[in-house]
Amino acid sequence: MLSEQATPVVRATLPVVGAALGEIAERFYAGMFAARPELLRDLFNRGNQANGDQRRALAGSVAAFAGALLKNPDTRPDAMLARIAHKHASLGVTSEQYKVVHEHLFAAIVDVLGDAVTPDVAQAWDEVYWLMANALIALEAGLYEEIGVAEGEVRRPMEIVERRQETADTTSFVLRPADGRPAGPFRPGQYVSVRVELPDGARQIRQYSLSAAPGRPQWRITVKRIEGDPAGEVSTWLHEHARVGDTIEVSAPFGDLVLPEGEGPLLLASAGIGSTPMLAMLDHLATTGSHRPVTVVHADRSPADHAHREELHRLVDALPNGSLHLWYEEPGAASARPGRADVTTLDLPPGVTAYLCGPLPFMRQVRGDLLAGGVAAAAVHYEVFGPDLWLGAES
Repeated sequence: MLSEQATPVVRATLPVVGAALGEIAERFYAGMFAARPELLRDLFNRGNQANGDQRRALAGSVAAFAGALLKNPDTRPDAMLARIAHKHASLGVTSEQYKVVHEHLFAAIVDVLGDAVTPDVAQAWDEVYWLMANALIALEAGLYEEIGVAEGEVRRPMEIVERRQETADTTSFVLRPADGRPAGPFRPGQYVSVRVELPDGARQIRQYSLSAAPGRPQWRITVKRIEGDPAGEVSTWLHEHARVGDTIEVSAPFGDLVLPEGEGPLLLASAGIGSTPMLAMLDHLATTGSHRPVTVVHADRSPADHAHREELHRLVDALPNGSLHLWYEEPGAASARPGRADVTTLDLPPGVTAYLCGPLPFMRQVRGDLLAGGVAAAAVHYEVFGPDLWLGAES
C-alpha cells in the first residue's frame, strides 16, 4: 500500500499527472528508444508504437493502478496486474528492464511537468511506480518458476509441421518442438508469443492464441494477416514466408483468460479472429466429454471470413448441452442472423460465466449488455489482442 506520506500527494496530483500521462508516455518511449534502440527493434511491438496503442495502454495502466491504490488502499488490483504480468512473461521481460523503464519514465515526467514535480511529488510517484513494478516482477518471477525457466528464457525453436489456409486472410500453423519432444501442456484459452526475424534484422514478437485443445503432442496457432507496416509486419511475414519444415521461435504458453474448472454454465462470445481461444476451450470441453451448458456466440463479416467455421459447428455439436449463435454482417447466410451480435436475444442460464474475445467495441457492447441483463461484473472476463486499452473494466 502507499505510505501515509505519499497518499495525500498522489491523491492531490493524480488529476494533473493523469491528464499528462499521454504526453509523458510519448516522451518516455521516445527517450528510451533513443537510448536503447534494441528494445524497439527486438522487444516492443513496432506496430503498437506507431499507432499509439502502447502509449495509451501505459498511461491507462499507471493511472488505473494509482487510482486503485487510493480507492482500496488495503488491496492490490491483482486482476489488472496478472493480465500485464502474463503479457510481459510471454515477451521474456526481465526485472532489470524495470530499472530502465524507471529511468526514462521519470525523466519524461520531469520534462512534461517541470517545476510541478517537487521532491515530495517525485517521491510519491516513485513509490507508485515501484509498488506496481515490484508487484509485476514478483508475479512474473512466479510465472517463470511455474514453467521451470530462468527469468526471461521463455522461447524455444518450434518446427512448422502443417500449414492450412483457413480464409483468404487467415492461416493456421501446427507446431512441434524442434527437438522432437511433445509441445507440452497449457490451459485452454492461453496464448504464445512468436518471434521472427524481419528483413531489416529486427526480431519482432507477436502473440497468438493456441487454437486447439491441450493434451496433444503439437500446438496450433491461427494467424490473421494484418494490413500495414509495421502493424502487420509479423503476420505478413508468417503468411508470406513461413512454410512446413521451417523453424520459428515460440514462447511457453501464458494468459489468464482460461477455462474455469467445474460444471457451471459458460458463455463464449467472440468476433473475428477472437474465436481462437474459444476454439481451444470448446475443443477441450468436447474432448473431455463435458456436459456443461455452453452458449457460443460468434460474429463475423461473412461465412467466408469466418476462420474454422466448420470446426466450430463440429465442436459445439459434440457438446450435449452446447448451443451456437452466429451473426454475420453480410446478410443471407444460412443458420446465422444478419448484423452484429446481440446477446440480449439469448436466454442465458443463471450463474453464467462469460468469456469475451474480439475487437474492443464488440467486447464493450457485449459486456454492457450482460451487466444490464444481471450478469455479475466479476463473472465477465475478456482477452485483448495487443496492449490492454480497457484497464478500467472489471474482470
